[in-house]
Amino acid sequence: MSAEYTISFIDSHCHLDAAEFEYDRDSVVARSREQGVGQWLVPAITAATFPQTLLMQQRYGALVALGLHPIYEAQHRDEHLALLREQLQFDLALAVGEIGLDFYLPELDPARQIHFFEAQLKIARDFDLPVIVHIRRSQDQVLKYLRKWRVKGGIAHAFNGSEQQADEFIKLGFALGFGGAMTYNGSQRIRRLAQHLPLEAIVLETDSPDIAPSWLASGQPGSSPGRNEPAQLPRIAQTLADLRQCTLAEVAKQSRENTYRILGLPLLP
Repeated sequence: MSAEYTISFIDSHCHLDAAEFEYDRDSVVARSREQGVGQWLVPAITAATFPQTLLMQQRYGALVALGLHPIYEAQHRDEHLALLREQLQFDLALAVGEIGLDFYLPELDPARQIHFFEAQLKIARDFDLPVIVHIRRSQDQVLKYLRKWRVKGGIAHAFNGSEQQADEFIKLGFALGFGGAMTYNGSQRIRRLAQHLPLEAIVLETDSPDIAPSWLASGQPGSSPGRNEPAQLPRIAQTLADLRQCTLAEVAKQSRENTYRILGLPLLP
């Protein structure tokens, strides 16, 4: 590990199981560990990907969540909800996710999204698990169903709502995920939230291979253009530290503790 990154980080949202990492996943993990990112929360996106997601736990010791992502609502079937229940009985997953609502893409069916979102919130409540929620253009609607089902908190992934909406998520026991979008100077609302929200309510994430930080937008030597990976997390964390005028160590420690608290895991030194 480089001298600069003797600090321990956890990537609270990383699709390490994605096809984009198929040919160099071991190298991606090695680079992550070299930069002090030694743990990842990997959420599934469809029932078909459950085995690959669970393989990340077996192969790398990753933390995993299982769920049906709203973007892939056309692939989901009610029997997949039964499969999710069956998988959760093995105590391998620490959360239900990635679930939620996406009202940005016009081709998605809102009614089907809501059907699977509510069903998975009920499952999470039945198993007393937190949830990892996708909330693109759907802050108030997601809050509506979270108030209805009252799950055991979770993480609002890639948060981009208002300060008032942030407060409502926090009241419901959620931490808010900040990652690559925060590194763009034009993301003023996200940067203001990252600067002013309680640090106890923030977790760090990459959403690898997506939401590349500003310095990867056009690619750089040794990386694929636009492909994000967990090794970028310390530099993302430095952006947060700079915005808050605190140390990188403070940001890393609090984000790590927040993630473990949400997942119901004992805090590590």
